[in-house]
Amino acid sequence: MNNGNRYFRAFFEELDRLGYVEGQNLSVERYSGEGRIKHFADLAHDVVGTRPDLIYAMSGPLALLFKAATATIPIIAISADPIALGLVPSIARPGGNITGVSVDAGIQIWGKRLGLLAEARPHLANARFLSSQALWERTSGSAAAVQEAARQAGINMLGTLLTTISEQAYKPAFRLMEKDRVDSLVLSDESDHLPYLKAITELASNTRIPTVYPYRAFVDVGGLMAYSTDLVDVQRRCANLVYRVLKGDNPGDIPFYQQTRFELIINLKTAKALDLPMPTTLLVRADEVIE
Repeated sequence: MNNGNRYFRAFFEELDRLGYVEGQNLSVERYSGEGRIKHFADLAHDVVGTRPDLIYAMSGPLALLFKAATATIPIIAISADPIALGLVPSIARPGGNITGVSVDAGIQIWGKRLGLLAEARPHLANARFLSSQALWERTSGSAAAVQEAARQAGINMLGTLLTTISEQAYKPAFRLMEKDRVDSLVLSDESDHLPYLKAITELASNTRIPTVYPYRAFVDVGGLMAYSTDLVDVQRRCANLVYRVLKGDNPGDIPFYQQTRFELIINLKTAKALDLPMPTTLLVRADEVIE
C-alpha cells in the first residue's frame, strides 16, 4: 500500500480529511501476497495473529480467507460480487464482521465493454473471456454476466480459462488464443490479475489481440482500452468505511457500497501499433485518450 500510488494516495488523503493521520493517531501495517495466491491463506493467518483493530483487504478472494480466519476483527473489502463469492449473504445487510465496496459491473457494464470492442473492431467473430476456471464455472458473477451480454449482442464468446492465476499461466493461454485466431478479448475483473498487468498487456500486444480491460491501470502500461471502475472513488469510499468502523459502527450493519462511476480510457498508441483505427465517435466519448 504505497502512498505514492494515486489510488492509495486518495485513500490516505480521505482518511486525513476525516481526522485519521498515519503516524499521528493511525498506525498502518502493510502486507502483500505479491500475487502468490497459494500464500494468501498463510498471509491471512499471520495478519489476524497481530490482532489489528481493522483489516483492509483489497481483493475478494483475500477477504474470503480473512473471513475464514476471524469472525471478530472488522474487515473492509473490495470485491467484485461479494454475494456470488460467498463473502456476505446480502449487499444491504452484510452481517458478521465484513463490509466494503462492490465493483461488480453487472450485465449492463459487461455489455458496454463488449460494445466498445465491437465498435473498435467491427464484425467480431471469435471473442474470448480470460478468467480463472473457478470464476467461469460460477452460475452468477462477472463470467455469467459477460456470457449473457455476449448472447444478447449475438457475439460468439468462449472462455480461456486459467486453472490458477499466475504469471506462468498467461503465456500458454495467449499462445492458444493466437493459434485459434481470436479477434478480441475481454479480461475478467478478478483483482488477482493486477500483479501481472504488464505481462498481460505485453502478451495482448505481441499476439495482436484487441483487449478491453476492467481497470485503467492496464491501459496506463500499454493496454488498448478500459471501461473501468473509478478506483480513486473506490479508495475514498473505503476510507469512509474505515472511518465509520474505527468510530464504532458495526461493519455488518453497513451496506456494501455498489460502485456506479465508470470511465473510458483509450491508449491510442497501442491502437496504432495494432493497426486498429479508432472511430472518432469512440474517441470523443473517452474520458481520457493516452497518446
